[in-house]
Amino acid sequence: MQLTDQTIVAPATAAGEGGVGIIRLSGPESLAFLRRFFTPSSQVDTFRSHQLYHGHMHAADGEVVDEVLAVHMHAPRSYTGEDVVEVHGHGGILIQRRLLDLFLDAGVRLASPGEFTLRAFLNGRIDLAQAEGVIDVIRSRSDAASRLAMRQLDGVLSRRIHEFRDRLLESLAFIEAHIDFPDEEIEPPHLSRVVESLTVVRQDIAGMLARFDQGRVLREGLHVLILGRPNVGKSSLLNALLGEARAIVTEIPGTTRDTIEESLVLGGVPLRLIDTAGVRDAADPVEAEGVRRSREYCATADLVLLVIDGSCEPHHEDLLALEACADRPLLLVVNKSDRPQQTLPLPFSNLPAIAVSAKTGVGLDFLSQEISRKFIGSGEAQESIQVSDRRHREAMLRCQSALDNFLAATSSNPSPEFLALDLREALQALGEITGETTPDAILDQIFSRFCVGK
Repeated sequence: MQLTDQTIVAPATAAGEGGVGIIRLSGPESLAFLRRFFTPSSQVDTFRSHQLYHGHMHAADGEVVDEVLAVHMHAPRSYTGEDVVEVHGHGGILIQRRLLDLFLDAGVRLASPGEFTLRAFLNGRIDLAQAEGVIDVIRSRSDAASRLAMRQLDGVLSRRIHEFRDRLLESLAFIEAHIDFPDEEIEPPHLSRVVESLTVVRQDIAGMLARFDQGRVLREGLHVLILGRPNVGKSSLLNALLGEARAIVTEIPGTTRDTIEESLVLGGVPLRLIDTAGVRDAADPVEAEGVRRSREYCATADLVLLVIDGSCEPHHEDLLALEACADRPLLLVVNKSDRPQQTLPLPFSNLPAIAVSAKTGVGLDFLSQEISRKFIGSGEAQESIQVSDRRHREAMLRCQSALDNFLAATSSNPSPEFLALDLREALQALGEITGETTPDAILDQIFSRFCVGK
């Protein structure tokens, strides 16, 4: 994938009404196109970089299109590393379209999705992991997810990957020296130092992979299923967590017959909360279909909140609900704690449990804290270097596998050629994270996720 010398343009703000709308250009002719349509309020001989200028945008026939602030950011001190121009006009679909059309009609090309960030990557201003951090910042749904994305954008992950690559390259240079000079045997003391260094790299990678689920949860969110028999307060719990009457609540068993899904942030974790039909042996075909869907959702849930009524003895239908989610991560929610409570028998007494009252709200904060503790750990754990992207995880797993092969081979009579091959595979995998060795097809796929203008 190569850079072009074309100048591109796109709106940098979302469509719709707003106080300000921004049109962004990037490329060698950005300033020339600005000068064609922009008339400053005062005489400007030379546009100083990163300084806002007040003026008006004019159409080719002299008509005033908008009163704007314009800024020119000289390469390489810009988002893309190229000359960049931004026109800050009034927000609104019509006025932004007219400003955009000025440049398009003059021959500026409309940017593809993510092309500004792609140019920043190709110009070496950011690496691929940082570029992916940009889209994660935009799409983050909680403060914790935003902090994780900003750390990736700032290069925290990239610097760690480069540290690994430097150690691998140093080791590869040592091994290849013995390939170039085959008469020289690899001395055991020298090889042991290589093994020691790469064992540490392998351990560090394993530690980062072990924290993947924490990062994934912050980035993608959790699918949390509320499950239980009818009339234990599942819908009441959903409403209480949302802070609104989203689900219908009645005394009639089987009121909820289909799934109800809502998004929220709970304990710093973005959730997709799913309320389901009560699990029981239903005769009604509609309710039976709802129960079937409840069981089906269990298979993909990250966490099941198994709700029981703590004010009465567990029912055989509570056991049916427990059986439906027996192989999933589970948290027992003992509802109706505002009433006198019954002692929980086995197997419920062995489950991790939180007592709540969906009616009064008591215990909901503890429930939020437990979900957060279970999936994202302590604040210290959140500040460690975390892998949150499945693409990064897959590349690190391949690197780990190549290092395993290398370390296993060094315990026998190693051939330098095979050792070098393992190290090259490990380097190839790490390079895909930061972009040094990423195929163009993968780059296209990554940047197509961006919006136009970013």
